[in-house]
Amino acid sequence: MTDITRRKLFKALAVGAASAPLAGNALATKGNCVDKSSQSAVTIPKWGRGVEGQRSADLGNGTFLNPIVPGDHPDPTIIKDGDDYYMTFSSFYSYPGLVIWHSTDLVNWSPVGPTLFKPLGAIWAVDLCKHEDRYYIYIPANPDDKGWSIFVIWADDIRGPWSDPIDMKIPGCIDPGHIVGEDGHRYLFVNGVRKIRLTDDGLAAAGELEHAYSPWRYPEDWVVENFAPEGPKLLRRGDWFYLVTAVGGTAGPPTGHMVIAARSRSIHGPWEHCPQNPLVRTLSADEPWWSRGHATLVEGPQGDWWMVYHGYENGFRTLGRQTLLEPIEWTDDGWFRAKGGDLSLPMQRPQGKKQNTISGLELSDDFSRNRFGVQWAFHMPADDEMQRVHYEERALRVACRGQSPIDSAPLTCIPVDRAYEVEVAMDLSGNAEGGLLLFYSHKAFVGLGVSRQHIKTFQYAEEQSWFRQPANTGSLRMRMVNRDNVVTYHYSKDGGETWEQHGHRMEVSGLHHNVFGGFLSLRVGLYSALNSKGHENMSAKASVRFRDFQYRAI
Repeated sequence: MTDITRRKLFKALAVGAASAPLAGNALATKGNCVDKSSQSAVTIPKWGRGVEGQRSADLGNGTFLNPIVPGDHPDPTIIKDGDDYYMTFSSFYSYPGLVIWHSTDLVNWSPVGPTLFKPLGAIWAVDLCKHEDRYYIYIPANPDDKGWSIFVIWADDIRGPWSDPIDMKIPGCIDPGHIVGEDGHRYLFVNGVRKIRLTDDGLAAAGELEHAYSPWRYPEDWVVENFAPEGPKLLRRGDWFYLVTAVGGTAGPPTGHMVIAARSRSIHGPWEHCPQNPLVRTLSADEPWWSRGHATLVEGPQGDWWMVYHGYENGFRTLGRQTLLEPIEWTDDGWFRAKGGDLSLPMQRPQGKKQNTISGLELSDDFSRNRFGVQWAFHMPADDEMQRVHYEERALRVACRGQSPIDSAPLTCIPVDRAYEVEVAMDLSGNAEGGLLLFYSHKAFVGLGVSRQHIKTFQYAEEQSWFRQPANTGSLRMRMVNRDNVVTYHYSKDGGETWEQHGHRMEVSGLHHNVFGGFLSLRVGLYSALNSKGHENMSAKASVRFRDFQYRAI
């Protein structure tokens, strides 16, 4: 009896369709070929528009609309340094990592540069602080998956250079938060919530890890992921130390993550729960921002106070956790409360002068200058990964490594919009294969690849070999349109004069942490790999030359 499954039948029919011209769409067309039939009818909030049409929080009329830093910028840690604000975020497996961002008004932000160049494995929620005249970043990392420890880097100028990471030998901990106690000693609080005293220079532990605080607990019938006390951030104001913590789980149900607070007159406790807990929590999946938590308090330019935290955008978990800003007010009893209300609506900007510089980050890149860290980062790189990279005249040549996106480290950058399109030209040298991806991890990505022989289709983190199409070229320009998590591809063999639509669309709304883990996001990726087996993993003769990368918000 012949075994014919629905999937095999679909593949057989699709192979025939792939080799035949696409009615209407397969005809060579001039210029921009966005398929308007896929445009969403969903009402989109009216953000401002910045570079490349990217959404901007600043509405230009004295108000702003979250997020203040769109795209995957989770676990924000922020300091006020005179008239300036600096912030960084978890960078996970991306290197160079831990990019510092700058603002003078808390709404308009632009990147300064990366601080971490040596791969340490996964990098989770860090803490940026300034003590006396030196800057520190305390980093939970898991090098080679051998166990978590807290590392530290430091700099005398926040723009660098930054030191190499120092292992503080504080095992089994994440989410550090730095504070100076009433005794003048420096401490780190970590998940749990526990604390440990540091040496005066802040570069090593000077005591033992000990219990610090038993966090407030929510009612058992609340729909959360798990208790998971994490992200302790501390502030001294007047006679009180304030401890702001996240509980409820970072992801999972939209109503899980939340912000709670406690206070004490001593860093050693006892700590009392805020009577208004939780201060921030998503109450319904109908709200625009899910899983809100991991907050830090910061004073505004004119003495007003704000809370910075992260959340998932409703319907767009693929974008990762984005950075949100909400006003708070101090009450007569010495506590504080959140005042943001409905985050789908604009709010009054922080008082003070607007930032003069352009906010955001232009993602289009002609590769005329080095933008590693600020824009581009390797995912899970080897120690020598940067040796693959060579800048040429308005081009980036990347030596091949691995045999597909599955076993190579792609270059990635963070999209910031719900809908966008990207283009890139690539020239193949030797036995090279290159491509354009939407990349979550090595077990979750989609995209197109090209060798001299074939155009390849990747879905479900593997090549769909039944959809191979002839390439017969060493140079190809690709376009990828992600419109509300539906992805359409086009390619051009004549430098963008005429385009052909690829015959296979993909829906990618499920490529996020709740499905694949890792706390990552779906990023634009470029890969360079060897086209066949039997070759060395890295070859100077086999490379992909990337040119004219373009990003445009839709």
